[in-house]
Amino acid sequence: MTLDKPSFHSSASDTHTAKPKEQKNWVPIVLIGIAIAYLALVQYIPAINVFVQAFSKGTGPFLSNLTRPAFLHAAWLTLLLAVISLPLNTVFGLCAAWAIARHKFPGRAIVLSIIDLPFSISPVVAGLMIVLLYGRNGWFGPWLQAHDIKIVFAFPGMVLATAFVSMPFVAREVIPVLEEFGKDQEEAARTLGAKDWQIFWRVTLPSIRWGLLYGLILTNARAMGEFGAVSVVSGNIADQTQSLPLFVEDAYKQYETEAAFSAAVLLALLAVVTLVLKEILERKTSIKDVE
Repeated sequence: MTLDKPSFHSSASDTHTAKPKEQKNWVPIVLIGIAIAYLALVQYIPAINVFVQAFSKGTGPFLSNLTRPAFLHAAWLTLLLAVISLPLNTVFGLCAAWAIARHKFPGRAIVLSIIDLPFSISPVVAGLMIVLLYGRNGWFGPWLQAHDIKIVFAFPGMVLATAFVSMPFVAREVIPVLEEFGKDQEEAARTLGAKDWQIFWRVTLPSIRWGLLYGLILTNARAMGEFGAVSVVSGNIADQTQSLPLFVEDAYKQYETEAAFSAAVLLALLAVVTLVLKEILERKTSIKDVE
């Protein structure tokens, strides 16, 4: 009788291959744990602390803080900034996306880089750029002052800053959708006698609606939550040029912590609504891609 040597070698090889599998099973667990710990320190714990501080004295003081005149004015001003900058960036984003996705022209890469400029420039620097252009000693300052037009430290400057920082989202979301959609259906509609505006409303717009809505949601969220650029050009004057993020900072500096955290809760809820809408749109677009 002889020993079955191959079985011995096979069992030894199985033990060698089993160890790497056991080690690999720990890798995703460790990575997930690191990610959760990082998110907890950076996002979850600070967000929970905002809600705890806002409701530390009950819902009564929380609601009373939301009815203060300074808070109401800041909320109204923030809403106006979003209402004005959203359609401006929508029109610009659609025009830019159409020109970039449908035409090949010299300087196309430069135009894309200019659209992405708000992503790479600090909002504070963007606000400083507006001051250097439209301020009293800026390039257009003497002309504006001669015609009694005030841009910096006034509402128009806040609109310019908000529109600048929220400019890229619509264009950046619509461009890839237009490129993927192609020109075939538009050319077919044109051969059938459709005019340009009919092609846009009946062919192009339905095909880009999810990308457009996604860009609108991101634009609105950035417009309502912008702090750096608006703080530079506004002057942060209470009841005049103070948006909701600026109200949070000013109230905290004045040791009105409950009012600051109450306003921060409202901004956090707006962010949650944005995330929910973003998730709904992502699921709808994924369902559409599957179909």
